[in-house]
Amino acid sequence: MRHNRGVRPFDPRLLSYARSARGAILATAALGTLIAVSVIAQALLISFALSPIIEDHQPLHTVLPFIIALALVVCVRGILTAARESVAQHGADHAIRDLRREVLIASEELGPRWRALHATQTATLLTRGLDDLGPYFVKFLPQLVLSCTATPLALAVMLYLDPWSGLIAALVVPLIPIFMILIGRFTQESSTAKLHAMEQLGAQLLDLMAGLPTLRGLGRQEAPRAHLKKLGEDNTRTTMATLRVAFLSGAVLEFLATISVALVAVEVGMRLVYGNISLAAGLAVIMLAPEVFEPLRQVGAQFHASANGVAAANAAFDIIELPRTHPLHKQGEKTQGVPTVATTTITLEDLSVAARRTWAPAQLNASIEAGKITVLAGRSGAGKTTTILTILGLLKPTKGRVLLTPAQGTPVDLVDIDLMDWWSHISWVPQNPTMIPGSIVENCSRSALDDDLLNAARQSGFDRVVAQLSQGWQTRIGVGGAGLSLGQRQRLALTRALVDDTDLVVLDEPTAHLDAVSQEDITRVLTALKAQGKTVLIIAHRSALITLADRVITVESRHASAEDLKEYPLLNELPEGPRSFDLDLPELLDDALVNHTLGRTK
Repeated sequence: MRHNRGVRPFDPRLLSYARSARGAILATAALGTLIAVSVIAQALLISFALSPIIEDHQPLHTVLPFIIALALVVCVRGILTAARESVAQHGADHAIRDLRREVLIASEELGPRWRALHATQTATLLTRGLDDLGPYFVKFLPQLVLSCTATPLALAVMLYLDPWSGLIAALVVPLIPIFMILIGRFTQESSTAKLHAMEQLGAQLLDLMAGLPTLRGLGRQEAPRAHLKKLGEDNTRTTMATLRVAFLSGAVLEFLATISVALVAVEVGMRLVYGNISLAAGLAVIMLAPEVFEPLRQVGAQFHASANGVAAANAAFDIIELPRTHPLHKQGEKTQGVPTVATTTITLEDLSVAARRTWAPAQLNASIEAGKITVLAGRSGAGKTTTILTILGLLKPTKGRVLLTPAQGTPVDLVDIDLMDWWSHISWVPQNPTMIPGSIVENCSRSALDDDLLNAARQSGFDRVVAQLSQGWQTRIGVGGAGLSLGQRQRLALTRALVDDTDLVVLDEPTAHLDAVSQEDITRVLTALKAQGKTVLIIAHRSALITLADRVITVESRHASAEDLKEYPLLNELPEGPRSFDLDLPELLDDALVNHTLGRTK
């Protein structure tokens, strides 16, 4: 998923993907320029105020205008600095938001197969990883702008006031970027290692949380503790390594900046003694010398605070720039309209999808006729769900194609169809239906109760569920359908499919969370859907649904050959990083475990 890219001070892709941050970056540059001008003005005013008093013993009131102007410049500089930090913080928030949105869109368009392989790493990147972009915008980027404005302006003023001092500074200035480049190579490696360690720890924690019920059932919930402790120590070690590089490089840059300023200060001091330079010019040069080197030094120091965010941004760019299997929005390409789905036959021609050294499905040839009930049958892992996802356009066939053939017209390849338009004609009922927080009526795509909804609820048996709820149809459910059991959610999804104005209904094992008696409700729903003239496609194992079908399509898988593995690299694709714990789990037939379990259940 990632490529080894050098850490660049400013990546133009940030402007491309974080569009709302463009204004903040421009504002930061403008404010940085004004701050640079105020810094130079401050140094000049101080020298003009002090030199008459020190050199000519002038009274204070003679330099009072300079002191007032200096106070105003200091106030303006403070206001500009505060404004710059505020703008930078807003820019960071907008950039992180935009990058998260782009990564989410990319992960959706890359399809469920990609998400199955990279979900945990992407989740860690979207949460903790991109949060590290904050220091990049708030600390590093403003200093980078200052180094491009304050340093040249201060150096130009030094050359004007004292060409010899300006020449010395101009010769010494390049040393700091050279050392920054050398140090940056170590920073890149340590920051990338830290992000990888953080992603690995996050991935393992997510896997552990998903498998915790199983581990508790086996009495092995304490087994992963040592493994997680090792991952935590790895994360701590890489974090400390990054900090160590930051501290050492900061010391090096501080030493270089100090030596550079000292060279100018000693040279100016010697010339002041011999009267080769005026006191006003000497004071101004001495005060401007740190301003020449300070922005560059701060860029080096703050670079380490932002390096983790830059590494996360590079990881985000790698995901965003991956070739999409089937983009939701085809920019610059003409897409065909969806044929009338109610009279369209879906044809699968030699459909094969790569799945970890296996074709699942393998060379599937079948037709799903309009207005009929079609069942996909086959053993677990044969590729039934993958076939459904391919028909929905969520997965791209590795070989073969999906054709839409209207009753009157020529076949159209699904890859040439606008997916958003295609989905508007489909009702999708997975084993875990999607629910939104809100009332049950709202989850049925209705603003108010009507006769069609009541009739659909009677056919699916959902009316009995509503009758048991205290607020009936106005009962509110939470995220993911919290408040309803899996079987009740399934009935709600079936009710929604009955009232949806779509021509194709796809169901993934609709009886998975329902008992045998409830299969009668499913039969009524399927019969009603067919009576409405809808095309019904089902994944089913139970004989009651298979006997109800007008056509049964048997889906089979096949192990990939050596030639296939060489020709199709997708067959070798595996999840990133370790996906399981090295645990010494007890055997299921371990007598001690069986006796312990039986003893607890008595």
